[in-house]
Amino acid sequence: MARTNFENLRVYQLAEILADEIWHVVAGWDYFAKDTVGKQVVKAADSIGANIAEGAGRGSYQDNRRFVKMARGSLNETQHWLRRAYSRKLLSQKQVEKLKPMIADLAPMLNAYLKSIGNASEATGTNSD
Repeated sequence: MARTNFENLRVYQLAEILADEIWHVVAGWDYFAKDTVGKQVVKAADSIGANIAEGAGRGSYQDNRRFVKMARGSLNETQHWLRRAYSRKLLSQKQVEKLKPMIADLAPMLNAYLKSIGNASEATGTNSD
């Protein structure tokens, strides 16, 4: 299967790695933990890459930027649920050490991607201010 443009983005690739890593962590939890915190953190982490993909496919600068902002929100939500998981002793220190750098890298990457998208006025040479 050929890669689409968004699949070539490093920010998207890292979002996929993070989501898959979280999936593998949650898969080892008991039913109650999976059903509560687990479902939430997996959905939030999956949503980061999904929003990048959806924004790239929307066809407008405004939509793409809006979805990248939603991806940033999903990253924050992922961080929230990981903090809850850690405080409830569902994550080991080793797992935290593996996830933390990915999360720390994703935030500035999402901001840089957002900045690189520009806006419609930059593309057309007009000023909407």
